[in-house]
Amino acid sequence: MFRIHVITALFCSILGYGQFGKNCEVRQFKLNIVNPGLEYEMGLGVNSTLDVRIAWQAALEPASSEPLENYDFFPAITVQNRYYHNFNGRQRRGRDIYGNSGNYLAPTVALFSPDARVVEGRMVDGVHGYGGLVYGIQRSFNAGLSFSIDAGAGYYLGPFEGGIHPVVNLSIGWIISEKRWCVGR
Repeated sequence: MFRIHVITALFCSILGYGQFGKNCEVRQFKLNIVNPGLEYEMGLGVNSTLDVRIAWQAALEPASSEPLENYDFFPAITVQNRYYHNFNGRQRRGRDIYGNSGNYLAPTVALFSPDARVVEGRMVDGVHGYGGLVYGIQRSFNAGLSFSIDAGAGYYLGPFEGGIHPVVNLSIGWIISEKRWCVGR
């Protein structure tokens, strides 16, 4: 029985070692200037990462009767599980994948925590958020400049009638972690 556990543990560790960080950055911190805040992206597997962003983020006002026409800035936390599907193709064409430069598909969840506010003559208070799916691109450059944009749809929940609305995230900033962590060069 002990041998089975040892063999299983050894097999799992070999699989885990083979999957971790092959193409993705092991970890990187980014400073976002468009939506002021911090972002942390951590490699989970060969081509997938967990991206967590804490920022003062531009977002639509879902409590409005015309949410697509009303935007505001809210403190937010956004979490994405990014799957980068074109790392191998970029490398074959001689393009860099430094800083997770690639195209991705990601389930995304965001939670906004605004103060009480008046929307169309009524008081709205409480957190709101969405869960959805986005497709995006991310490019990082040797100087540390990083750019990502993704778009998709999400179901918004909160102190209002929920519904499906567009989701767009834009991040322009700098990678502030050390480059020795990079594995995609």
